[in-house]
Amino acid sequence: MSKTIAILLARLIFGAVFAMAMSFKFMDIQSTASYIAAAGFPFPLFLAWVAAFFELGLTLAFLTGAFFSEASVLAGIYVVFLAFAFHGSSHWSSSQAEFGFFVDHFTFLAGLLFAAVHGPGDTLVLRTRSPLMAR
Repeated sequence: MSKTIAILLARLIFGAVFAMAMSFKFMDIQSTASYIAAAGFPFPLFLAWVAAFFELGLTLAFLTGAFFSEASVLAGIYVVFLAFAFHGSSHWSSSQAEFGFFVDHFTFLAGLLFAAVHGPGDTLVLRTRSPLMAR
């Protein structure tokens, strides 16, 4: 029972983190685009929309358990990309907190990799068949 509760809580936390990020983007997509542009990326508004919908997909996958392992791997890649793109070494000299933000992304990655390997559990899972991640 405690394992089931821990897995459901972890899925809820993963889902909530991406739901918050997604909602901030949808509430003010222009601010997100400005942040992306400040990092030097082209087509910032397009990328902001892509990020928002990607985070919607991740949220749904974590909360339903559908394509859970695949979503965990993709989220891990995304989190590492965000670490380097927005909190990488070029930001550390201006703010020591940026190094902390950078490192935090890797602790999140560790949890996502663990989740990818162990799956969504057996409770409250929308069952899907994926050719990518055989169990």
